[in-house]
Amino acid sequence: MQPIQSQGVHHITLTGADRATSMQFWGEVLGMPFVFEQPNLDNPGENHLYFDPGDGRLITIFTDESRKPMGGKAAQDPGNVHHIAFHVSRSHFALAKDNLKARGVTAYGPKDRGFMDSLYFRDPLGLLIELATWRFEPPAGHTHAEVLARAHTIRSERGDHHIADEHLAEAITALSKPAYAP
Repeated sequence: MQPIQSQGVHHITLTGADRATSMQFWGEVLGMPFVFEQPNLDNPGENHLYFDPGDGRLITIFTDESRKPMGGKAAQDPGNVHHIAFHVSRSHFALAKDNLKARGVTAYGPKDRGFMDSLYFRDPLGLLIELATWRFEPPAGHTHAEVLARAHTIRSERGDHHIADEHLAEAITALSKPAYAP
C-alpha cells in the first residue's frame, strides 16, 4: 500500500476573533492580500476569510462577531498549534521588528537558528507567529530542504550540535557540482 504523497500545504485555517480584528491583523499588520470571504459552510454563525501568505496558497480565518481579541498566550496543550512561521526576505526581516512596534505589536528576537533567523510575536488571540528568513540560497535546481538535508548529514557525521554556516557551505558546494564532475 502506497503512503499518501503530500504536494505541499494546501491551506491552514485558524479560529479568529471578529472580522475587523482578523482583517486588520492578517491584512494590514502581516500585509497578506485579502482574497475573498464567504460564510463558513460548516457553521452558519461564522464567516470565512481567505488570505494569500505570499506563495499563492491560503491562510483562512474563521471569524465570529461575538469573539474578541484576548491577547495573552494561546494554549500549548498536546495537539494544539505551537506556532506558524512565514518566510520573509532578508530586507523585510531587517525592518519587521520596527514595523511591528509601530503597529503596537511586541516582537522578540531576532533569534539565530543556525540556518535561518527568526522573529516572534503573537496574533490578537495569542497564537505565536514567527517571521523567518533563510541565511542561505540553494544552488540552481535545488531547494532549501535539499540543502538542509545534506547539511544535516554533514553535521551528524561530525557530531556537531546544530546546522551552522560551514555545514550549509559544504552542502551547497556538493549540490552545485555538475553530474560530470569528478
